[in-house]
Amino acid sequence: MSALVEDKPGVLFRITNLIRRKSFNIESIAVGPAEIPGLARMTFTMLSEYERFDQVIKTIDGLIDVRNVEPLEMRDATVRELALVKLSGQPASKPEIMHYIDTFRGNIVDVSPSTLTVEISGDPDKINAFIKLAKSFGLSEVARTGAVALSREMSSTEASA
Repeated sequence: MSALVEDKPGVLFRITNLIRRKSFNIESIAVGPAEIPGLARMTFTMLSEYERFDQVIKTIDGLIDVRNVEPLEMRDATVRELALVKLSGQPASKPEIMHYIDTFRGNIVDVSPSTLTVEISGDPDKINAFIKLAKSFGLSEVARTGAVALSREMSSTEASA
């Protein structure tokens, strides 16, 4: 779900509290400034049956500080996430780690004698795949942003179909 909201204190609390009262579990939240000054875009990731979720969307849309809210499905949206993954790999495995970092189009953002911190961005499945692989190289920490998403625009051929 993506919501365009007033950038004011308490808005995130009101929305998450409403979602909690409807007994939904939020898997991730990402919030940042929107393209319009004074507004913020919030992206919430959660699993739900459509009928129940539709009720939540309508309730959130009725909140005074909410300008727009829309449900997003993975297939109808561009979804990206960022993860920082700290590895404590042994020197013997560094060439193999480097191969996987390149394969996943990751960036090394910090190096110490005993650790390597990698930045990976992409859809959540890509992030999960890298983390799963990283476990065999001494995964020590993970920090994830949560998904950010924008709806895909329909092409003229899809619109006329």
